[in-house]
Amino acid sequence: MHHSFPLVETIVGGLFFAFILGYIAHKLRMPPLVGYLFAGIIVGPYTKGFTADMHLSQQLAELGVILLMFGVGLHFSIRDLLAVKRVAIPGALIQIALATLLGWLLAWLAGWSSGAGIVFGLALSCASTVVLIAALQRWHLGDSTQGRIATGWLIVEDIAMVFVLVMIPALAPVLSGQGSVSSADLFYLLGKTSVQIIAFVVVMLFLGRRLIPWSLQRVVGTGSPELFRLAVIAVALGCAILANYLFGVSFALGAFFAGAIISETSMNHTAEDASSGLREFFTVLFFVSVGMLFDPSIIIREPLLLIATLLVVVIGKSAGAFLIVRVFGYPPQTALTIAVALAQIGEFSFMIASLGSVYKILPPLASDLILGSALISIICNPFLFVWLNRYLEKQNQQATSAAPGVIDSGMMSDKPHAKVAAPIKPVSIYFVDEDMAVAPAVSNHTVLVGAGPVGQEIIRHLQAQNETVYVQENRLDVVTELRARQIPVAYGHALSDGMLDAVFVSEARNLIITIQNKTEIVSIIKAALALNPQLQIVTFSRYEQDKQLFIQAGATKVVDSQIVLAQEIMQAFEQA
Repeated sequence: MHHSFPLVETIVGGLFFAFILGYIAHKLRMPPLVGYLFAGIIVGPYTKGFTADMHLSQQLAELGVILLMFGVGLHFSIRDLLAVKRVAIPGALIQIALATLLGWLLAWLAGWSSGAGIVFGLALSCASTVVLIAALQRWHLGDSTQGRIATGWLIVEDIAMVFVLVMIPALAPVLSGQGSVSSADLFYLLGKTSVQIIAFVVVMLFLGRRLIPWSLQRVVGTGSPELFRLAVIAVALGCAILANYLFGVSFALGAFFAGAIISETSMNHTAEDASSGLREFFTVLFFVSVGMLFDPSIIIREPLLLIATLLVVVIGKSAGAFLIVRVFGYPPQTALTIAVALAQIGEFSFMIASLGSVYKILPPLASDLILGSALISIICNPFLFVWLNRYLEKQNQQATSAAPGVIDSGMMSDKPHAKVAAPIKPVSIYFVDEDMAVAPAVSNHTVLVGAGPVGQEIIRHLQAQNETVYVQENRLDVVTELRARQIPVAYGHALSDGMLDAVFVSEARNLIITIQNKTEIVSIIKAALALNPQLQIVTFSRYEQDKQLFIQAGATKVVDSQIVLAQEIMQAFEQA
């Protein structure tokens, strides 16, 4: 007897092909998300072989959007959102209007109705939350001026699209040319939606700001990490659901505000760690679900219209965003970053296309063009960021030759923490008068991987001995604090391409590893020795089997943390 398990099959099939193709993409030096999208095409309904459940995949993708926006909120406080309102609010609204106009012109040239053109243009005007945030995280721009503007821009688009999704069904008779709608009904819907959004923001700012931290503090008091992880996920998903069901706003917006509230507490980093694994899991499923929507035959059936639609998204929308940001007085580097980040469309485009089809506003071809341009623009977006970073790196090199040492970051902020490098290859950076300076090549120095409490103490001792120390760290707040102290830091994962080169491991005398993931420690030891066989490597562990593992990998010395702790306790006892 055959049993069907569509949820299990969809998750397993999607993740299996995503892993295979993501790994191949990585080996080809392409972003893994390109592999995830192609995995979606393979398991989608338009190709032969295994077919995942389309309906279930869309729901799983929505969980990815919720958790990703929650993660964004954890790094983006309410104060940060208000700080960029001057450019984000008018900029996003003007860009939506411009993209809608370009979409309408393309629809008019294709012979569609004006209503179809408006809906088609709106579908091309809104960027994908997941793609934009993933790009900001990949290039370490989340805490930069560009990152805060892009995220604020995205939030404004989210709110605008809530209005659009409410208004399309109400205006369907007019947009489809089959009837009319009274002005009273139109103003009633606009007023109702505005009140719902304002009510949601007020509730989150006044009630959520008290209730969410209070609830998490009670869970922290239990001393159970498992309960805390569960509480964080429950808060993210619960706020998203309540925002949608009670106030009619998007899941993503509800999750974002939940994260933003937690970001203002001392639990933000712990909450980030608790939700990161699940967030990455569902983000992969989001990209797989996007790939499933793509019908490859559109490339053959309507190549010219598809190219024209893609140009509206990648060129027209981005050019508009670039000009808007420049008009508001931001430098070209900031404007280019915003333009590239918005050069794609995603989940709201799919919702608008679906409504347009259900209410017979859009012709069937329009949905295929929207989905096709979404997939292609998402695939192209990482390569646009690669081009952007090469261009900015070239500009920085020219600026360095004109004024040695200091790089103009192109970021308009009076806070050092906003100035984070996003080069095409990792480099060690520190701050000089709130500008970024690339640390020079060095030799016979000490490299520190991990700057937690143990690492900070090691830095203090090394500086007291006038030892040159370069740090590798992947926590943005720690990186910012060290760079402000003019300590050169390479930001990212230690095993990322070029990261060990960024701290000049090949020329170093010592390598100290203070992270606690034993698998990563072994890999770092082997990678470092491959670059510098004479390197003295010191790390620590409390377990004998781990100590032997590190020694076998090539560590020079493995400190027993339990013995050190016991010695400290005895010294304190003797002094007392």
